[in-house]
Amino acid sequence: MTSFINKDFMLSSKTARELYHEHAEGKPIIDYHCHLVPQQIAENIQFRDITQLWLVDGHYGDHYKWRAMRGNGVSEDYITGGKHDSWETFQKWAETVPYTMRNPLYHWTHLELSRVFGIDKLLSPATARDIYEECNAKLATEEFRGQALIRKFGVEVVCTTDDPADDLRYHKAILDKPFGTKILPAWRPDKAMAIENPEAYIAYIEKLGEAAGMEIRSYADLREALARRRAFFASMGCKLSDHGLDTFHSALYTESEVEKAFKKVLKGKYLDHDEAEKFRSAFLHDEAVADAESGWVQQFHVGAIRSNNTAMFNSVGPDTGYDAIHDLPMAEAGHRFFDRLTLEGRLAKTILYCLNPKDNETLITMAYTFNDGTCPGKMQFGSGWWFLDQESGMRKQINDLSVLGLLSRFVGMLTDSRSFISYPRHEYFRRILCDVIGADVEAGKLPASEMERIAQMVEDISYNNAKAYFEF
Repeated sequence: MTSFINKDFMLSSKTARELYHEHAEGKPIIDYHCHLVPQQIAENIQFRDITQLWLVDGHYGDHYKWRAMRGNGVSEDYITGGKHDSWETFQKWAETVPYTMRNPLYHWTHLELSRVFGIDKLLSPATARDIYEECNAKLATEEFRGQALIRKFGVEVVCTTDDPADDLRYHKAILDKPFGTKILPAWRPDKAMAIENPEAYIAYIEKLGEAAGMEIRSYADLREALARRRAFFASMGCKLSDHGLDTFHSALYTESEVEKAFKKVLKGKYLDHDEAEKFRSAFLHDEAVADAESGWVQQFHVGAIRSNNTAMFNSVGPDTGYDAIHDLPMAEAGHRFFDRLTLEGRLAKTILYCLNPKDNETLITMAYTFNDGTCPGKMQFGSGWWFLDQESGMRKQINDLSVLGLLSRFVGMLTDSRSFISYPRHEYFRRILCDVIGADVEAGKLPASEMERIAQMVEDISYNNAKAYFEF
């Protein structure tokens, strides 16, 4: 009987199979946005068992799986509660997996079992014990430590997500003892803009000041501290920034208004809506200018509404599976934001991601409004992000970008993951890409006489475009 995850998985035509196996499958991976923990990479982590790797690793567990388990009636004790041993937690996941059919977790789970561990059994309560023991036995070997898992998938570059106040000690440790994959920091200054909670913000500003070797008393001081940290990040190989936003911010403001708002927060006072919006607008604009001056690629992840379950936030904290898709408007503010940068001649290479699929067309047309011919794909619409990182989301992203932009210039997939074994998601994307394009060829929507050009497009999206765009 053919395995569920077989060589032609998700490839529904002869052309799709040819494109994937001959032009996408063997390409290296450039993972330009992820949430791997640098300390775990530097220390070449050896996972104690499959539960730690897959499900629960302190604050770095898999929130996709947690949401599914909760939806399947699994008690929080087995998830973040820490009241059960590894095998009991794994059992609960094995009980949940059969109920994830048609959820991307069903595909990802079995792709990872097959590609990482060579296990082609379907995970269920009946197979759980055998799979648990086989995975654990392999995880106890050198070939399944963190760095080896990255190398296993031919990953050339990994960009982690790092706060400006981070000392990057673990990146330095990796530079001192390289293992074949470039591990680079990426600049994520969200906390420096998060003025909605004065107490937390003051504590962060103190930490940032210490990292920059200065006291931050004014907005001008904040910009100087960030400039110092940018220079340090650049010295460590950073070439990308990233901003997590609910929507774009581009209100009109004066320098005195921004300075007044910043000092008000430093006194522990809350800003009203207009004050906060002016501060965020100034901060975001100044960061974009700095990106252009640094020659960095800037990324904007737009459209999440976070920590919505107050009871669980109070119990287990943020980033534990209680975020969702937002529906704020972003067209007017986003165009105003990029228009100002264009008028000033300060628009960096930019990738836009949305979490609400209704915003695909909005962000694609926004990006292509500001392409200026200085390089291919300067303004990009990024891959399906977070809740859209699945088959229908990927197909919609591919189709929407094809219709309104240039799919051929797309920089391709990323993991956006905390997991060392999420790299089969690149395979998943490449298979879907080849299936979409292969179907067009076989339906006569693309000319079979142009297979050489079509194959080149697949290779470019899988690898070449990212390599050229990011200049790693």
